[in-house]
Amino acid sequence: MAVREILKMGDPRLLRVAQPVTEFDSDALHLLITDMLDTMLAANGAGLAAPQIGVDLQLVIFGTNQPNPRYPDAPPVPYTVLLNPVITPLPGNDGVPLQEEDWEGCLSVPGLRGVVPRFARIRYTGFDQYGDPIDRTVEGFHARVVQHECDHLIGILYPMRVRDFSRFGYTDVLFPDLDPAQDD
Repeated sequence: MAVREILKMGDPRLLRVAQPVTEFDSDALHLLITDMLDTMLAANGAGLAAPQIGVDLQLVIFGTNQPNPRYPDAPPVPYTVLLNPVITPLPGNDGVPLQEEDWEGCLSVPGLRGVVPRFARIRYTGFDQYGDPIDRTVEGFHARVVQHECDHLIGILYPMRVRDFSRFGYTDVLFPDLDPAQDD
């Protein structure tokens, strides 16, 4: 329906804790989700959280069913609408949740990338737009995308999780072969 403006780092609305969705399967919710999908696709995003377009709700969408120009080596992630999410880190073989570091970018932090630690394997629960429950166990890039998007719901942008700023910088410098127009 409409491509919305994506808020950029520095906008105080990105630092708020989002409110739970209390009304499912409404025309307003479906319109918001359609706008979010149009916005995410127009920006070649792997996900988008409602706070990134100034909407104070616990709603994220994500998915990359075909190669994404911003993440050309990433495996596909199924398109998902997730409301009121809860993330539970899952333990590895030693009983402790394993963290992995990898590069991330963000539509609200255009032109930059950084190495961010995330849980390697998670369970996420929540609801779809109709109020039906979602309960998935995922790992790798899928787990990373979910954690990144859900961070937006608690006012966290990925640079706040970067531990080593020698691995944070401009995409066109760090990855000169990546089309810079794809990271705006």
